[in-house]
Amino acid sequence: MPSDTQAGKPEKILILGGTREAADLARELVAKGLDVTTSLAGRTKEPAPLDGKVRIGGFGGAEGLAAYLDAEGFTRVIDATHPFARTISANAVKACAIASLPLDIRTRAPWERQPGDNWIEVSSLEDAAAALPQNARVLLALGRQYLDAFLPRTDCHFVIRMVDPPETPFAFAHHTVLTAKPALNPDEEAALFRAHAITHIVCRNSGGDGAYAKIITARMMGLPVVMVGR
Repeated sequence: MPSDTQAGKPEKILILGGTREAADLARELVAKGLDVTTSLAGRTKEPAPLDGKVRIGGFGGAEGLAAYLDAEGFTRVIDATHPFARTISANAVKACAIASLPLDIRTRAPWERQPGDNWIEVSSLEDAAAALPQNARVLLALGRQYLDAFLPRTDCHFVIRMVDPPETPFAFAHHTVLTAKPALNPDEEAALFRAHAITHIVCRNSGGDGAYAKIITARMMGLPVVMVGR
């Protein structure tokens, strides 16, 4: 079956975004003169500016996404979401099948353990919480929707870094909230770790360069990283 572009329609691309890679891709495709829309989930209140058009919010499942693709006349979908954004990725597969559109998946490769890394590899957030020793001072490098698994650990102090301040106070027994994006410079991360006496880092193996500085810093400082795998 010929593609839409082969049938004579100009290419119109929907990028499922929210990552640095998605932003870079939108910039590249817009520079080529293509009609590009990036879809964001809307978890960040003030997302960074993006090239092309931007859509914010959910679609109402795979069927809703398929209807949107058809109504807007898209010819291709690129999934450049976070590797742990499983729901939208699964919906994209179903929606593109319904709409008979090609789906290009651009999933980041996971980080790989390097010499000097002290990783405690786990398969769930609950296992990550259980892996922490008593009285640990922990950098939680996770989205706000992934924090509840650590609430029972009343013996630990959690340093929670997030882009937007929480709308309601967290129920942790001991915690500090840092409203900031991850630093790109390992030296900046090291200064933060020392300032808060961090003993452990908890993160998901999201891959990519944007949040890798903390992994480099943990390696430099000999700190354990509780790594939640995919």
